[in-house]
Amino acid sequence: MSKTTNTVYLNGQFLPIEQASISVMDRGFLFGDGVYEVVPVFGNKLLRPEGHLKRLQNSLDRISLDNPHTVTEWQAVFANLLDHNPGDDRAIYLQISRGAYARRDLRANQDCAPTIFAMVLHVTPPDIDVLSAGISVITVDDFRWNACDIKSTSLVANVMLKQQAADAGVDDAILIREDHVTEGTASNIFLIRDGVLITPPTGHQLLPGITRDLVIEIAKNNAIIVEEREIKEIELQDADEIWMTSSTREIAPVINLNGQAVGRGVAGSVWKRMMDLYQQYKQHLRDNEAVPPE
Repeated sequence: MSKTTNTVYLNGQFLPIEQASISVMDRGFLFGDGVYEVVPVFGNKLLRPEGHLKRLQNSLDRISLDNPHTVTEWQAVFANLLDHNPGDDRAIYLQISRGAYARRDLRANQDCAPTIFAMVLHVTPPDIDVLSAGISVITVDDFRWNACDIKSTSLVANVMLKQQAADAGVDDAILIREDHVTEGTASNIFLIRDGVLITPPTGHQLLPGITRDLVIEIAKNNAIIVEEREIKEIELQDADEIWMTSSTREIAPVINLNGQAVGRGVAGSVWKRMMDLYQQYKQHLRDNEAVPPE
C-alpha cells in the first residue's frame, strides 16, 4: 500500500506535508481544472522522465495553461524531492491547477498564478507470483468526454467506472466506446492473438501511457510483432491473452472477462516473457542511468 512521505513541493517551497495547504478557491478544488503526472522511480532512477514531461506539456497545451517550469527546473524539483524523501521504489506525483481566483468563475484568467504541487509516494513493487495469478474484469460503456488524452485531475467518471467494477466483484473494467476498446479505468489495454501484440492507437479516446509505449518498444526489440489498431469489443472474446498496463500496475494479465476465462484462464506465455523483459529493463535502469542533476 502506498503512502506519502513528509516533505512535499508546493509553489516553489519544500515543506512538511502537514504545513502544505491551498485556497478553497483553487480551481483544481472547485472544478478539477488541472492536470497531473505520476513518474515511477526505481532505486533512485526516474522511469522515462522525458516522456512524462512531454505528456505533461501536451496536457497543459490542451487546456491552454503555460508550463510553470522548464525541463531543467522540473528535473531539479524531482531530484530535490527524492533527496528529501529517500527510499527504493517510489513515485513522484505532480499536479498543476489553474490557481485560485477571487471568485468562482468558469472563465480562465491567464494572469493568475497556477498552483504547483508534487509529492513522493512510496510504492510496493509488484509481487510477480501474486500478479501472475491474474485479475478479473468486466466491460463497461465508456461514457467519458472526448478528450481522454489529457491527464486531467477531473477523474469522477473514472471513479464511477471503477466503482462499477467493484460493485460487480471484479478488479477492474475495460471501457468500450461504439463497440471498440479504448482503455481501462487507469490503464492501457493489450491483447495477444496468434502471437501478435495488439493495442488501440493513441488519440483523444485514450491516454497515451508511458508504460504502454515502453511495452511496445520492448516487444519490438525482442521480435514480438506489434499492431497499433482499433480493437473491436468482440475480439476480446477470442484473445489468447489480455493485459492492462500502467506505471504503478506495470503489466497485469486478465484471466477472466465478464465471467468467462481468457485463453486458458491463466497468465499466458507471452505475458511471462514480457514481464521478464520488463523486470530486466527496470534493473538496467537501476544499474546504468542516473537521476538528472539539480
